[in-house]
Amino acid sequence: MRNAAVIFGLLAGCVAAASAADDLFDRLDDALSLSADHDRVRARISGSFELEGYSFQRPAPGLIYTDDDHLVAPRLTLFLDAQLGRRVYVFAQARADKGFDPGDDGPRLRIDEYAIRITPGDTSAFNLQVGKFATVVGNWVPRHYAWDNPFITAPLPYENLTGIFDLAAAGSADVLLRWSGVRPSPASAFFHEYQVPVIWGPSYTSGAAVTGAAGKVDYAVELKNASLSSRPENWDVAQTQWQHPTISGRVGYRPDESWNFGFSASSGCYLVASATPSLAPGRTLGDYRETVLGQDVAFAWHHFQFWAEAFETRFAIPGVGNADTVAYYLEAKYKFAPQFFASVRWNQQVFGTVPDGVNGDVRWGRNVWRVDVAPAYRLTPHVQLKLQYSLLHGAADDRGSSSLIAGQLAVRF
Repeated sequence: MRNAAVIFGLLAGCVAAASAADDLFDRLDDALSLSADHDRVRARISGSFELEGYSFQRPAPGLIYTDDDHLVAPRLTLFLDAQLGRRVYVFAQARADKGFDPGDDGPRLRIDEYAIRITPGDTSAFNLQVGKFATVVGNWVPRHYAWDNPFITAPLPYENLTGIFDLAAAGSADVLLRWSGVRPSPASAFFHEYQVPVIWGPSYTSGAAVTGAAGKVDYAVELKNASLSSRPENWDVAQTQWQHPTISGRVGYRPDESWNFGFSASSGCYLVASATPSLAPGRTLGDYRETVLGQDVAFAWHHFQFWAEAFETRFAIPGVGNADTVAYYLEAKYKFAPQFFASVRWNQQVFGTVPDGVNGDVRWGRNVWRVDVAPAYRLTPHVQLKLQYSLLHGAADDRGSSSLIAGQLAVRF
């Protein structure tokens, strides 16, 4: 708790400084906007600064990488949005932080997104997008940025590490059970570095997408260089080529202004090329596929908002079996006042069974649930303070339940 108090005290101090600079942000917005050719060409640079603090029981949960029981992680994000005439739109996102996922490493600078979108017709029925960008699967990705996400962390399906490795194929059920923490292993402390979730955050993989909308229906189909579970270092096309592309898509239906329903699907190889020596005899990387089916719903009524997603996922492991898992979350947000809102989220993931050849069918992962509670206050149109408490049950080290306390200061411009 002492670490949490220090973290929140640091965030509170930054709030005072950011609030005093609110007028500066308004002037900065004007300075970073550009138009030419009678407003047919427009460009704008915007961004945000986030300071996040985490205090938790070790080992670090989810996609947090530290050997300590607390972490402070600053991040600067810059966005470029450019409209070139009526039919061409260009966007990019650059970040300076301590790693795509919070960790102890030194500062890093990278470009997470860059893409061009072309709309050949006069309507939004067909758009072609090429570059490196977030997946079209589900409904959390469009609201995953710090200012839009009611929480500090991602929902469980996007960050809960499973016993699937991307650097090696499980050669037997016993190996898979050790990687998952179901059976003890002397090397389990290092597994965190190799495990993958069902979907790795927003999955900024490289490729092309076709999107569009007609009436109450919208659609999106993408062909990417890596699977939904792939880690950030494999998202760039320079790191992962096109030998085993992933295809994903989503169809949405909006019957009225309050409801939005969606169905998603994805299939792709979850192993990287260096895993080839570990494959079962006679098998190729393409045989080790991650297949995901997803359903999502969103509802809004006055000051209340609700989102839910469910993913049924299968990791095919030749010679072992199909490692199936279901992960979902239910999330609700209520705005009590124009500047104050609070959110609660229930997350759960359950695992199927694989035959181990000795004890019959054995569950290949530990079932987990997590509850998240997050109040947030927008001090100004540019400054937001958010807190989060999470209780996780079913951790892989037999500790039962563990908790996380986090704070986030977000300043956008």
